[in-house]
Amino acid sequence: MNFIEKKFRHELKFYINYLEMPPLVSRISTIMKMDKHSLSKEGYNIRSLYFDGVHDHAIYDKNEGIFGREKYRIRIYNGSDSIINLERKSKYGDFISKESVPISRDEYDAILNGQYEQIGNRTEPLIRDFYHALQYRNFKPRVIVDYIRAAYTFEPGNVRVTFDKELKAGVNGIDLFDDRNIYENILYPEQLVLEVKFDKFLPDVIRQLVQPERLVRSSISKYVLCRERTIQYFK
Repeated sequence: MNFIEKKFRHELKFYINYLEMPPLVSRISTIMKMDKHSLSKEGYNIRSLYFDGVHDHAIYDKNEGIFGREKYRIRIYNGSDSIINLERKSKYGDFISKESVPISRDEYDAILNGQYEQIGNRTEPLIRDFYHALQYRNFKPRVIVDYIRAAYTFEPGNVRVTFDKELKAGVNGIDLFDDRNIYENILYPEQLVLEVKFDKFLPDVIRQLVQPERLVRSSISKYVLCRERTIQYFK
């Protein structure tokens, strides 16, 4: 795994109660802007199809605390195929890196049908690595992860504060666009995930508004939570 050319960021994750969200949003929205994908103040829908090897190594790497690890996913927004991104999220200790490249609906459909040669001629490094994982490491689609995200951005420090709620796992299918999919709630009804991401520093003004020091930091992987839930059904 090559980490040398990747751009890494800090990522802090916390479980919080729904009742904590409104006053926090009220404070940060005075200086932070809502994400461009947002449909309303409630945010926007994110739906991702995660890939893993036959031995679910991404789960075990996470649970065993492996220092360097990575995951591949295909992500859409608000149920639309106007934007379909192949992404790789890499973690190196406490730092994260996300790479993204767009793919077409035809390429997505081909990948889902195991016709990997459809992307075989793409030259982007991320596409090439993903193609190699599919062809030679036996990576397969594993689980759909679905949630609503309210996101706020702040240019200094490249800060993103996100509230992820209504986390669900797809338990009967792997097609992001299939209306017949059944989704099961993962978190408690009163629970959501707060994430704070930034480059080299978290500006003091954001730190004072969010006050991450008062929260208990957690190692949260939406993929692992959802994948472990689906594994229960197919033991």
